[in-house]
Amino acid sequence: MTATHRHTLDACFLGPYGENDTLLEKLVVEFLRDHVYWRRNFHPEDPPAIATRAAHHPDYLAFEARMRRELHLLSAALKKSVPFHSPRYIGHMTSDLLLPGLAAHMLALPYNPNNVCEDAAPVTLDMELQVGLQLARMLGFPADPARPDCAFGHLTSGGTLANYQALRLALALKAFPVALRAAGVPVLELPPDDWQAFNLPRNEAIALWEQWQGWLAAQPEALARHWRDKVEAERIEQRGLADFFAGHPQLRMPLVMAPATAHYSWSKGMKLLGLGSHQLRLLPTRGMRLDADALREALADSVRERQPVLMCVAVLGSTEYGTIDPVHEVLAARADAEAQGLHAAVHVDAAWGGYLATLFRHEDGSLRSRDEVASGFERFPLPEVHAAFAALGEVDSITIDPHKLGYLPYGTGAFVCRDHRAMALLAERADYVFHESDADDYMARHRRLGQYIPEGSKPGAAAAAAYVTHRVLPLDHAHFGQLTGATIRAAEAFHAAARRFADDMAGIVHVLVPFAPDSNLVCLALNPHGNTQVARANAFVHAVYGTLRSDPSQPLQVKDFFGSMTSLRPELLGAEQTARILAGLGLDVATLGQGEDAQHLLILRHTLMNPYLIDEENGISYVARYFDCLGRQLRPLARMA
Repeated sequence: MTATHRHTLDACFLGPYGENDTLLEKLVVEFLRDHVYWRRNFHPEDPPAIATRAAHHPDYLAFEARMRRELHLLSAALKKSVPFHSPRYIGHMTSDLLLPGLAAHMLALPYNPNNVCEDAAPVTLDMELQVGLQLARMLGFPADPARPDCAFGHLTSGGTLANYQALRLALALKAFPVALRAAGVPVLELPPDDWQAFNLPRNEAIALWEQWQGWLAAQPEALARHWRDKVEAERIEQRGLADFFAGHPQLRMPLVMAPATAHYSWSKGMKLLGLGSHQLRLLPTRGMRLDADALREALADSVRERQPVLMCVAVLGSTEYGTIDPVHEVLAARADAEAQGLHAAVHVDAAWGGYLATLFRHEDGSLRSRDEVASGFERFPLPEVHAAFAALGEVDSITIDPHKLGYLPYGTGAFVCRDHRAMALLAERADYVFHESDADDYMARHRRLGQYIPEGSKPGAAAAAAYVTHRVLPLDHAHFGQLTGATIRAAEAFHAAARRFADDMAGIVHVLVPFAPDSNLVCLALNPHGNTQVARANAFVHAVYGTLRSDPSQPLQVKDFFGSMTSLRPELLGAEQTARILAGLGLDVATLGQGEDAQHLLILRHTLMNPYLIDEENGISYVARYFDCLGRQLRPLARMA
């Protein structure tokens, strides 16, 4: 990292030691005063509603005292919080907050905009639409609003709601052509049967929607209303899942196919939409990455059985291991199925790894070659990882969480779809919020944002935080990529240190990195030397985790480092990978499953997103310090195991 880039990062955060407190304080005070001046200048002729003498009234003073007391109690209680800001925290997917986002969030809060429509948020709603375009450009989607197929994105409370939005949109796109057939629309060229209608590719379904809207616009008002009502009555959103599929016996309830590493939000989303988690098919992995051959076989089975498939999901940075699914191979498998008459949407759950795409983009938005991306790294990106990121622009929709690798406050998730025209199928009217408008341009249409999203209210402060952050640190390799690049270098340093640590601990504890990192998560599997029982290895790792977990009953300072724990499950690993890992730890595979405590293998999980893990300014490596600390913890525990 060059000195210039290092100094840029130094200004990005409040800092592990609160080094930038003066900067944040200046910003907060400046813009709080600015907000007050704005209030005073709205109608300066209005007299102050709160008298100056009110501050001296006993009731006022009593209220202030109660408020101060409760705020002091809150402040004291929050000191037991996990120190996400510190490079000593390497547990879950959270870190310090970027100053531009934090300051923008705080600045916008007193204005309290509700980004459901422009009436309630005339400023921050436009910012949210711009954030969608910023993310779309980073991901390789069309991001020019003048293009008819421009992408569209909006913020959500998190990845769970974004994944649910992807399911909603995919189902609406698949079911709409079927509704047109059922209504008996006389003038459009429709597919000959429900199976073909339900399996129209995205572009064809969108084209059919536009033809339908164009035909309606050319009809007299009464006739247009008649046909609009007929089609609406046949739509799945009106009939509901049970009635819709009962009325179309050619069709079965569609499946969603995802890797076994998929986040549990997919099961929640299937239940919430009414499809049911039974329709979620979790597919095998290879090295904790989706097995593309297994996906091809599952799609081929669906073709033979005429089983509709709503969506194929790829994970770009799994929650547990940070692994990158082969997005390019998922698209190829979808294309093979399409040739056989079966279409499924392709969605990428990039809640974790989405912002790594900054490393793959030039400042003009074009894709960088693998050699260009790899400069400065030891191993990243593998050819298949580069191919996965290069393919993002061809998928249908993507989930990404700015409150993870975007370093923004919770909850700032995001959903981005490749073609904004599809969103019209999700439109919901509410006359008191949304008004008819003759404007047909991209921004004007989507300012009625609440029509298209699951929420009825949403904070504009989150949009302000994301927009300002992306303006200060544009989403390319030369700007935001310096931050994500630092996390990859930390992960590579951690991986190398783990291999050295394994040698140092030989004869004391078996240490194994089960999967070389694709991104900035690294896991460690541990087993005391001489033990062959999975249950005892799990008890050992649980004891180690006890030294790393947050414990609000103790002062934070008694912990040197904070980490997290997860598990390796044989049903996800497969027999070959399970045998490899257990053998590398000296464990007997026959002991797996013997007892409740041996159904899986517990491992330590490390999220390496703090940019100061390698402190060049002070010549400190917190990675090296962590392994020194871990060694001190492991030796006595191994003797007792």
